[in-house]
Amino acid sequence: MRERENGRPVPEAEADGIIEGRNAVIEALRTETAIDKIYLAKGETDKTLGHIASRAREAGIGVVEADRRKLDAMSRTHAHQGVIALTAVREYVSVESILERAAERGEKPLLVVCDEISDPHNLGAILRTAECAGAHGVIIPKRRSAGLTAIVAKTSAGAVSYMPVARVANISAALKELKKQGIWVFGTAADGTTPLYEADLKGPAAIVIGSEGDGMTRLVAENCDFLVSIPLKGQISSLNASAAAAILLYEAVRQRQ
Repeated sequence: MRERENGRPVPEAEADGIIEGRNAVIEALRTETAIDKIYLAKGETDKTLGHIASRAREAGIGVVEADRRKLDAMSRTHAHQGVIALTAVREYVSVESILERAAERGEKPLLVVCDEISDPHNLGAILRTAECAGAHGVIIPKRRSAGLTAIVAKTSAGAVSYMPVARVANISAALKELKKQGIWVFGTAADGTTPLYEADLKGPAAIVIGSEGDGMTRLVAENCDFLVSIPLKGQISSLNASAAAAILLYEAVRQRQ
């Protein structure tokens, strides 16, 4: 057991951002605890679980159906009762506030857009690099993406405390709005037609990083102004998502100096 500041002992799982069990999750929803995502047992028609799902959706929290084996693997208490909530380590912000942050600094916006990055270690590493590179914010989707969980926070080495993250319902729609604001959108793609060192990242820019396995989704790629290819000289045909983000971010840093 660990202790919170008020001295109340809490289970190790809760201290690590995992809330398990029906009563515990209902209480977290009631007290408006910052919850990133709720996992419910697939196929269950229980009234209590249905109540949790409806309360979560009303609050804009993602609800994911998962089989019992996944829930058992996630559980730290082995008493999840068909529901596990992952808390968010900090509040999400709006895309508008990220752009205001750049304006307040008198800088041209530099954003990172993560298109379905599901590995929390990759998202944490991207946040860490984005913070070090002076990016103004990161945008992630509500679905099919890692969120601001304890694992992400740990991997980010503290960057999650400083890097604003916006969570949007639709990445393609968000990119269209960014373009209306005069921001150029650069997607990373192995078959991109713009070589990295020919990309002009000095102006307002959003760098889009695709998922670990499939890269950018089709609609997201179609909403990019440029598809940028990173030179690969070895036998491996792709880079880790967080490594690709680091390469583009620091090329932008170099150009902006």
